[in-house]
Amino acid sequence: MTHPPVHPEVARITARIIERSRQRRTAYLALVNTAATRARGADRMGCANLAHAVAGSPLDDRFKIVAERAPNIGIVTAYNDMLSAHTPMKNYPDLIKEEARKHGATAQVAGGVPAMCDGVTQGTTGMELSLFSRDVIAMSTAVALSHDMFDAALLLGVCDKIVPGLLIGALHFGHLPTVFVPAGPMPSGLSNKEKAKTRELAAQGLVGRGELLASEMKSYHAPGTCTFYGTANSNQMLLEAMGLHVPGTAFVAPGGDLRDELTRESARTVLGLIKSKRYAPIGHVVDERAIVNAMVVLLATGGSTNHLIHWVAVAHSAGITIDWNDFSDLSDVVPTLTHVYPNGSADVNQFQAAGGTGLVIRELLDAGLMHADVLTVRAGGIREYTREPYLSGAALAWADAGDSKDESIVRGMSKPFSASGGLKLLQGNLGRSVIKVSSVPDDRHVIEAPARVFDSQQGLLDAFDAGELEKDVICVVRWQGPQANGMPELHKLTPPLAVLQGKGYRVALVTDGRMSGASGKVPAAIHVSPEAAAGGPLARVRDGDLIRLDAFKGELNVLVTADQWAARTIDIMPLALRQNDSQGMGRELFTNMRRSALTAEEGALSWI
Repeated sequence: MTHPPVHPEVARITARIIERSRQRRTAYLALVNTAATRARGADRMGCANLAHAVAGSPLDDRFKIVAERAPNIGIVTAYNDMLSAHTPMKNYPDLIKEEARKHGATAQVAGGVPAMCDGVTQGTTGMELSLFSRDVIAMSTAVALSHDMFDAALLLGVCDKIVPGLLIGALHFGHLPTVFVPAGPMPSGLSNKEKAKTRELAAQGLVGRGELLASEMKSYHAPGTCTFYGTANSNQMLLEAMGLHVPGTAFVAPGGDLRDELTRESARTVLGLIKSKRYAPIGHVVDERAIVNAMVVLLATGGSTNHLIHWVAVAHSAGITIDWNDFSDLSDVVPTLTHVYPNGSADVNQFQAAGGTGLVIRELLDAGLMHADVLTVRAGGIREYTREPYLSGAALAWADAGDSKDESIVRGMSKPFSASGGLKLLQGNLGRSVIKVSSVPDDRHVIEAPARVFDSQQGLLDAFDAGELEKDVICVVRWQGPQANGMPELHKLTPPLAVLQGKGYRVALVTDGRMSGASGKVPAAIHVSPEAAAGGPLARVRDGDLIRLDAFKGELNVLVTADQWAARTIDIMPLALRQNDSQGMGRELFTNMRRSALTAEEGALSWI
């Protein structure tokens, strides 16, 4: 098939990533190819090793693995029944094993990984474990696959740190054909707009805990992923763009025959790679072009800011180096094609009904904004991901996504919501940071106001409750980076800041912490690097300093002279704060991760 030419700017950015990564990528692929040429695991193992590996399997499976030398799939699962997004995965291993047996193969649950929910830990001390749970998940994936007797892998996970962690871990076993298996979103409940309004009323004390709890329970009410377009659902969109799913599986609802058949199809897909001998291990599927495709789709859909950290780490694990300049330059040429909450009022179920992943990927491919000549887990390549699945009788079938069914939610290239993407790089004497502009009103893209400096998010909340922020103000919240306290999300700050903005004040947030995939309409310069705890510029800011955030020009500056700025002393994170942010709730166990963490722009990697 003839593909449209790649957009010149996309081609240029891809070429510089390839050149920048050449040495590390070459070394990575050498490891992958060496591992791929070994004899299968069961043939390499000593007799005692092999006996241990199959002792828990049914007799027929043991015979297939040992005597028939059948393909063996390793399943790594993030199932737990506390988190709604992962609850539907309980029976997935049984479906996969059953399907594998139908095709003369076997499957084993190689291991489980932890799966924590930022929605549960938001604003609590547990949130300080959240970012580095990604690295724990990556290590857990490696432990699971280290038994080294698998011919392929299926990775079951959905949410914020889980998919990046699984992907990072799998890329360290880059010789294995690998397919990701999601669970789908919960049914739509209370609208996200109504939920946000109730939160703002609660922040003002206008509704009580009972009314707020009722609102939240109507929003989060069933098995499946949360329905806003946050990090979890951005994960699924990016996996589609990289060709690591069964096509169109991201936003199919949990339960029901279609979802079960898609789960079975994941087993058929990965076995198809083995049996056809089509060489598509994950280390080759995830190349520079696939990473760029993921970045493009993230920008076109106004996806989660967390992926400016996570996908840097994912790329690194495949021997590829990307940075925020790459995201920003792509954002200049990639249009915004969707308005899904928090960038609009629709949820992901409405997005799916309006055209979903297939429509977005088709439009970007046809415009040359995605690389079409990429390897995927499907023989038909990335074009297969422009179609949506359905059941024809009992069999899976796919149809083209067609035109948008609702242009208030998703549009084609002919009339995008915006000519550019939803993310912007900010630079200046306050360091490097990013801002998600897709949900920020146009008249709020430039904010100039005095600073109010806080050493914790609770400090800001207390000042809001005391009425101290009823003015134009840029709130600086520091000591929130990877080295300081594990870089928690500060999403609890969204409602009070939104209240202030709603009253007409010009407000913004500047922080070395994260906001999340749900960051909303208040301008927020986040991930400021280097962070304050590493001597970064936020450690020099003082109350009353005039700060200018300009998303149009991509600038973030404190308006003092260079000599004054250079003469400022660098504040040190208060000892009491450092002790409080490192003890209790298991935080001691993450000390070495905080100590060794790289900057947010370097993916906050803790294992380098």
